[in-house]
Amino acid sequence: MSQKTFFITGANSGFGLAIATAAVSDGHTVIGSVRSHASKVQFNAILPPAHAVVHDVTDFDRIDALVEQVEREHGPVDVLINNAGYGHEGVLEESPLVEMRRQFDVNVFGAVSVAKAFLPRFRQRRRGFIVNVTSMGGMITMPGIAYYCGSKFALQGISEVMRSEMAPFGVHVTTLCPGSFRTDWAGRSMVRTERSIPDYDDVFDPIRQSRQEKSGHQLGNPVKLAKAVLTLIASDNPPPQLLLGSDALKLVSARIERLQHEIEAWKAVTVSTDG
Repeated sequence: MSQKTFFITGANSGFGLAIATAAVSDGHTVIGSVRSHASKVQFNAILPPAHAVVHDVTDFDRIDALVEQVEREHGPVDVLINNAGYGHEGVLEESPLVEMRRQFDVNVFGAVSVAKAFLPRFRQRRRGFIVNVTSMGGMITMPGIAYYCGSKFALQGISEVMRSEMAPFGVHVTTLCPGSFRTDWAGRSMVRTERSIPDYDDVFDPIRQSRQEKSGHQLGNPVKLAKAVLTLIASDNPPPQLLLGSDALKLVSARIERLQHEIEAWKAVTVSTDG
């Protein structure tokens, strides 16, 4: 793959840092966006060849000026990795709507605002690659992460439309759908709503406990994910979505199989509404 310039959101930890490290190692230019000056200092210390910029993805009004500044200083960006995001965990009935709004502000509106800042540039140059990091939780659901799954389902759908709209201009769009990886997603990065309704104790408490115990011990390796992303970027025919992790493959495949059975079982009712 020829030398490219990457813009990576949420670059100071998790998938963002892993992808930034792999890209720099392969000789690419990396601009990583981080949320604070302290994170910028940390990122620069960990990965000196990269360039850090401070930007909160929910600062929607600032992104256009930031992208203009980045391209003025570093040249045209070839690859956008929309990685910034976090997980919310909580029983739906117990979780305030303000937490849902925050989840969607970061995971959906934040990602879309950054993508929209690059779309006209990619379209005019007739090239570019957007990787929107969703999750296997954008294709399947699990109890206790309704807001998270909702945000990732939303970004998944928006990305598919973005892909079809940008394809005529030579711009690729792929969603990255990881399973469980050894990041801080289920640890310090996760926002958890306090328990308040005893009826959910037997259903949800074991799920929360298991998720916390497994944090840091998941099968998925972020370094290998980063290598997979570079393989994706080098492809001339990238897929609409890329599952990463054997658990993602297993769970999403099972969901598709169940969906096919459900469609077949209710087919007569489905077609009965025609005419």
